[in-house]
Amino acid sequence: MGGCYNNSEVTLISKVAEKGVSSPQRQAVSIIPDFSFLRKVNEASGENITLCYQCRKCSSGCPVSFAMDYLPDVILRMVQLGLKDRVLNSSTIWICASCETCTTRCPNEIDIAGVLDTLRHMALSEGKAAPSVKDVPKFHQAFLGSIEAGGRVHEITMLRKYMLKTLKSSLWAKLWSGELLEQAKLGWGMFKRGKLNIRSHKIRQTGEIKKLFAKSRR
Repeated sequence: MGGCYNNSEVTLISKVAEKGVSSPQRQAVSIIPDFSFLRKVNEASGENITLCYQCRKCSSGCPVSFAMDYLPDVILRMVQLGLKDRVLNSSTIWICASCETCTTRCPNEIDIAGVLDTLRHMALSEGKAAPSVKDVPKFHQAFLGSIEAGGRVHEITMLRKYMLKTLKSSLWAKLWSGELLEQAKLGWGMFKRGKLNIRSHKIRQTGEIKKLFAKSRR
């Protein structure tokens, strides 16, 4: 796959094998880039993404790269090219486990995990998510909401909020597939082993946590 600028467009050429055709044919796809996207991501993340020169050490060390639609180095390259919609609609930013292996391996010391976290927040603010991971942002919000409320995660409260968010759109599908029953069995097993507490335990200075969340939304 290659790319070039032409009349404020990025033209990506991809090989497409058509049914009944022995050799692949080229199909041009024109994408209008957002040239301010790179600046916005740099400012929000505090990183200089232009330092990335595609050595791919981040991608080669990523433990969850097998599940991503774009590798981490490709995400950084698309940010450089201003391909905002592709980046914010990718599954990669939600599959990232924030293990920071990519950050540790980067020779230019770019906090790649931090950049992906920034992209998640940008995707949430614009209501974007890849269809394949449409429930992941809801889990992300439920997780952060639990921390904001008490300074630490209360699993039962978090899962209740997550289930309420997801059941609205997929109740019958989860009932039909047996997913709800499996989740109930798993939850009951964890509760019997003392892994789930009914009461939430808050930290003392929850006001400081709320201030941090309020600051992050500015």
